[in-house]
Amino acid sequence: MSGDTSTDTDTSTDTSTDTGGSTGVGAVRGAGVVVTGAGGGIGAALARRFAAEGARVVVNDLDPARLKAIAEETGALAVPGDASAVVEEAREALGGTVDIWCANAGLSSPGDAFADEDVWAAAWDVNVMAHVRAARALLPAWLERGSGRFVSTVSAAGLLTMIGAAPYSVSKHGAYAFAEWLSLTYRHRGLSVHAICPQGVRTDMLTAAGSAGELVLAPTAIEPEAVADALLDAVAADRFLVLPHPEVAGYYRNRATDPERWLSTMNHLQRTWESGPR
Repeated sequence: MSGDTSTDTDTSTDTSTDTGGSTGVGAVRGAGVVVTGAGGGIGAALARRFAAEGARVVVNDLDPARLKAIAEETGALAVPGDASAVVEEAREALGGTVDIWCANAGLSSPGDAFADEDVWAAAWDVNVMAHVRAARALLPAWLERGSGRFVSTVSAAGLLTMIGAAPYSVSKHGAYAFAEWLSLTYRHRGLSVHAICPQGVRTDMLTAAGSAGELVLAPTAIEPEAVADALLDAVAADRFLVLPHPEVAGYYRNRATDPERWLSTMNHLQRTWESGPR
């Protein structure tokens, strides 16, 4: 369940694809794509899939060794560092234009309401503000040229919640809200936005979720490649909400139409977790 930040300049020799009005493979082939948090898990799967579809890919991660490995595997360009601060360097690596930005870097952040202030602050900074900073940097050029694509790796926790992980759940709700706001505000100006909301994915973040993850997420966990497949399907359809676990749509509907019942069900899960091994 695993993001990032000034002006793109189009030139006569630019080989990027106009992504705002394109769908399917045409929106990806030749496009300049940046994937943050690409050292493993969902990010690595996205980098592989975009490269396989003919995109020009830049990968970003804090771990230089893992980043080098995925860059060499996919033929991508590596831009290490904090996802919040690499927009300009990534743009330069792509020859001046970013077409698709995948705000994928994230922090799992378990804990309850009493989690330390720095845990809350880190979750908000990585899971929300990195997306805001990226959008600030990318939007002026995207709106000027009338095309751009912003992909936010949110998690089903952003639509629902996750027991045992208050900072994660709250910040992922924020990430979803920001992606939604971007879409409703700028879609008529050529911006396509996708919010990826999987449940359990077999990554290091699932392991980090501990016993809560084992109870809620592990039984239906999928491989990261399935998330990449779901995103490409959504790109082809120019669809905002990406649900690698289709059943999440039903949970989201139940949460909206009968919140008391939904909260009761989630509280039952909480009590089951509390009574089990922790």
